[in-house]
Amino acid sequence: MSDRSLYLLTPDILLRAYAAGIFPMAESAEATGVHWFDPPVRAIIPIDDFHGPKRLKRTIRRKPYAIKLNSAFHKVISACAEPVQGRTTTWINREILGLYNTLHWRGHAHSIEAWEGTELVGGLYGVSLGSAFFGESMFSRKTGASKIALVYLVALLKYCGFTLLDTQFQTSHLEQFGTYEITRANYHHLLKASVKKPARLILPSKPDWDHLVAASLQPISHIS
Repeated sequence: MSDRSLYLLTPDILLRAYAAGIFPMAESAEATGVHWFDPPVRAIIPIDDFHGPKRLKRTIRRKPYAIKLNSAFHKVISACAEPVQGRTTTWINREILGLYNTLHWRGHAHSIEAWEGTELVGGLYGVSLGSAFFGESMFSRKTGASKIALVYLVALLKYCGFTLLDTQFQTSHLEQFGTYEITRANYHHLLKASVKKPARLILPSKPDWDHLVAASLQPISHIS
């Protein structure tokens, strides 16, 4: 499914599209429209069966970065839109930047950030709707920063009662965390139930976020 016309696209329409299992991507940063996608196969991360590399567990225990929620959403999405080695273009254009920033102001788009002092060194962002979280993009400027942000995200989603973490497409980077693919029909079935279930992405007061991450790291032990 595709549509290059963006002049009628609003944050409300975007949320309805997510609820229907559809998401937008631009051809490039310079593009003035979007394509809509509802792929026949969808990748998801199992929130309750999350796992990953042993070395990442050791790295997280050293706490190389301070992890924050929603303190620099615009910086995160802008960083995700920047060209990087091996990827000279991006699907995040000016219109998408504006729409997702608006969703953030309305409480539906979130960023998990990795900070080294005052420097933003990695992170990710996505959209929440009911108990579904739609991971959009991530970036790293220091080793392991986006991976650590992902671990913190999953721990927080589990604590807050989220039931679906959609990563859209399978990649070798995400596969190490237990990401697997399901059919469009199965995805829509899971999505329908998750959107109906209320959940809010908020930081816990007690136990703190690091304790939640430590608990979620228990299954991260069988991949070297």
